[in-house]
Amino acid sequence: MKLPFEGITVISIEQAIAAPLATRHLADWGARVIKIERTGDGDFARKYDTAMHGLSSQFVWANRSKESMELDIKSEFGQDVLEALLERADVFIQNLAPGAAEKLGLDAASLVKRHPRLVACDISGYGSTGPYSKKKAYDLLVQCETGFLSINGTPGEMAKCGLSLVDIATGMYALNGILTGLYRRERTGEGTAFEVSLFDAMAEWMSYPAYFKRDSGKDLVRAGTRHASIAPYGPFRAGDGKTVFFGIQNEREWKSFCENVLEDPLLFRDPRFCSNVERVSHRDGLEALITERFAAWTSDQVLERLERAAIANARLNSIEEFLEHPQLRERGRVREVDSEVGPLEMFLPPAIFQGMEPVMNPVPALGQHTESILEELGFHQAPRAAAG
Repeated sequence: MKLPFEGITVISIEQAIAAPLATRHLADWGARVIKIERTGDGDFARKYDTAMHGLSSQFVWANRSKESMELDIKSEFGQDVLEALLERADVFIQNLAPGAAEKLGLDAASLVKRHPRLVACDISGYGSTGPYSKKKAYDLLVQCETGFLSINGTPGEMAKCGLSLVDIATGMYALNGILTGLYRRERTGEGTAFEVSLFDAMAEWMSYPAYFKRDSGKDLVRAGTRHASIAPYGPFRAGDGKTVFFGIQNEREWKSFCENVLEDPLLFRDPRFCSNVERVSHRDGLEALITERFAAWTSDQVLERLERAAIANARLNSIEEFLEHPQLRERGRVREVDSEVGPLEMFLPPAIFQGMEPVMNPVPALGQHTESILEELGFHQAPRAAAG
């Protein structure tokens, strides 16, 4: 079956995570993604770590199935090459430093004026307007600015997210915008210029805690591994010393938990626990009671009881245990992807389409496709002075 983005060409001046993740998802389903990298150094994410047999785990994650082209976009030669690429492109995305794209005429609005069918995306830290528009932004710094750290961690200490939370959110909204632009072009024949900022993406994700604080006047308490506003929801120790997680979402589940897990139907009518608001208010007593009951059972027995009662639950896995998780292995959710250091194991993209297999092509070496792309465009040799 033909992949949905076959015939779509994406030109990306990208680095780090947000833009590369967006374009990798396009590449997964058939788009040709030409990744423009700085001559000599390339995408700085290539050097974030050396965990995957000398390659950066973060770069590998966000850059399979692409073509890498080294190009000095500030040089006359580089600008000529880039313009030739744009004449053939359907999508352009960039996440250069604040103001850099506009100086080069590579901002989305300028490009769509020159190429009216192009879907062009600018990714920035704080957006093109406002007092922070020229401010540099990285993932953790935007976590700080949007208040995420104030709600994440334990009551005694804030904590950053262990993932590139802001970059991932921004990449997904950029992808959403690109798909919206392509769909609009299909209907109208017109291209689209749009922007996505790290700050605005995270503002969307912070909606619930922001609304909660603004309209209730109450702080959302940092709850560590517990849910801040639902109880019981979090970790509980069983009799064998192992921790299990479970969560109660409604009164039907609370009734089932009392009757079928704790075997204490009268607890359901206890006024301290008769609603989620009351259970949160009496969280310490509730958790002590549950832990006392769980002490009689092993973690496997607790999980079995929770399953029988249709209560959502989970084991507390390490990364090693996750890598061997039966949902990954038994469903074939891991593939080998080639690279300059040999085959690497990677997860398949999350969307599963009947009759369609995603592209899982190699992770490109820096500049691996420069000469072939230049030849395709009719530029037979890059002048050495353009390097650096």
